[in-house]
Amino acid sequence: MEKIMIDERNGFEYELIGDYYYPTGRRMIDGVITPSEPPEDDEPEEEKPIGIWGKKHLRYLREHKKLLYRELFLFGQVNDYLYEIDRQAEEMFLRLVKETAAQEGVTEALKAEDQMLWVQRMNNIRERVTEAVNNELIYC
Repeated sequence: MEKIMIDERNGFEYELIGDYYYPTGRRMIDGVITPSEPPEDDEPEEEKPIGIWGKKHLRYLREHKKLLYRELFLFGQVNDYLYEIDRQAEEMFLRLVKETAAQEGVTEALKAEDQMLWVQRMNNIRERVTEAVNNELIYC
């Protein structure tokens, strides 16, 4: 058995360890094998914090988009991808809550006048916007 093999279908390189082939993280593209690690002179990038939206999307990827998750993992792009999804989702959420509250007349004046009504309406808006963000960015 070969110690190193390249899968013709996807171009990934695998190394024989014991009885099983494991991916090395390198891939052949146009006859050239890409490195699995950055050059030594580059400093490793700092991990970016992932919020609730990124964590939801990560769970979705692991359960429903396994191929995309594996590809991101093999190329070391999971953190950057999730950070960007989290950032976009948070911006979308805040923008939509603000716009929807303005459209429905949920203002500071209402808050001063009837706090319980304001809380009920804001909770309703936040739930609807959360569902919209989930459908547009997280679970797609």
